[in-house]
Amino acid sequence: MKVYLGKDRTRASQDVTATHATVRDLCRRIEGVGHKLYMDNFFSSLDLFDELMTKNITCCGTVRPNRKGLPDDFRRRQFRLKKGDIRVRVRQNLTALVWKDKRDVYMLTNMHSPPAEGSFCDEHGNAIKPAIVANYNKHMGYVDKADTMANIYSICGRTWKWTNKLFFHLLDLTILNSYILLSSCGAKLSHREFRLALVRNMLEHAGRAPPRPQRPRGRTPAVSSGSFRIEESKQEHWSTSSTSKLRCRVCSTPGKRRTVRIKCVKCDVGLCISGCFQDFHTKPTFR
Repeated sequence: MKVYLGKDRTRASQDVTATHATVRDLCRRIEGVGHKLYMDNFFSSLDLFDELMTKNITCCGTVRPNRKGLPDDFRRRQFRLKKGDIRVRVRQNLTALVWKDKRDVYMLTNMHSPPAEGSFCDEHGNAIKPAIVANYNKHMGYVDKADTMANIYSICGRTWKWTNKLFFHLLDLTILNSYILLSSCGAKLSHREFRLALVRNMLEHAGRAPPRPQRPRGRTPAVSSGSFRIEESKQEHWSTSSTSKLRCRVCSTPGKRRTVRIKCVKCDVGLCISGCFQDFHTKPTFR
């Protein structure tokens, strides 16, 4: 697969369109095996079909009538068809046809024999579907059905980030592919039942997981390298105002003289409230 990120001018050349180059690159690993490739009109072109045919890859798909190389009556839409009419143009092994049902359907193929021209309706007047159209609907229907099944229970919601949408889309496809593989083994289970069983199994597995350690809430407390004398003695050392002036025990140690009106209730010594109170109770120098 390749993620489409808009018009890719770097991959296109003068003779090859970007869609042509994309399909060619995606088919490199299946060259020469004999695969059959179905595509819609966004990718199909005569040049692409011819190139893949040389690599033993046959193609079938709807085509836009204005594609380069198609007959002029196709490109100009000159047909005035009634319901059930078929017009066919053949070039070597490549067949282009237009079939009228509710609207004109343009097809291009090199894996089918060209059908007969004419008007084909049943007894009720309904257009009979050509084998090429029926075969295309059958195989492209797998893609349409897969998209429908994946979107019914889509995990992805509306999001501004395309990467989130891509991730959940791939997860949806993974679950769908798992269901298809299980059904191919004979399991009688609906898509809805499969998804419910998947959710139950995931919840059961998550319930057996060991409990995660609970992260502490709030601000992490500051850790000091020294042991606090307050914690060691488990005494109540609180600051309070003094009725008389006291010399700060910490400031006076180096020979300074500083008077304060704050003291420790337990130690009964004068201390500056900014810094000195903590230093006196935590540093062994002042013990």
